Amino acid sequence: MKMLAELRAQGRGQDMQAVVEQIPYARFLGIEVDRKGTEITIVMPFREHLIGNVMLPAIHGGAIGALLEITAVIQLLYDTACERLPKTIDLSVDYLRSGRPQPTYGRAIVTRHGRRVANVRSEIWQEARDQPIAVSHGHFLLTPF
Repeated sequence: MKMLAELRAQGRGQDMQAVVEQIPYARFLGIEVDRKGTEITIVMPFREHLIGNVMLPAIHGGAIGALLEITAVIQLLYDTACERLPKTIDLSVDYLRSGRPQPTYGRAIVTRHGRRVANVRSEIWQEARDQPIAVSHGHFLLTPF
């Protein structure tokens, strides 16, 4: 994976889509970054291979968890001057309702930013932002030991 310093040197430091393209699982999920000014929304278009329960049908919980984590990491990269991808220390996910076969959107807020660790809260929704399908709270290591 290209280091963030290389992307910044090329003048693409604020281009979060370029960062997402360097993460293999994010490419597999088809994640896109919609940036308007300083506001970042992560979009996961629906794809058939994301279905976990074909009877409902519902998006696989692992894909939902990964979207929450990637949303947090992208927001953290945007808000900080990290030179490498933050490492996940822990991530707590609350699944609130089934993800239907349609596009899913995510946003994150960095709730605490220290020198080495940051806390980030993420939420994802489908039709209405005030009806999230899952939320998470994670701790991320900014500088390796």
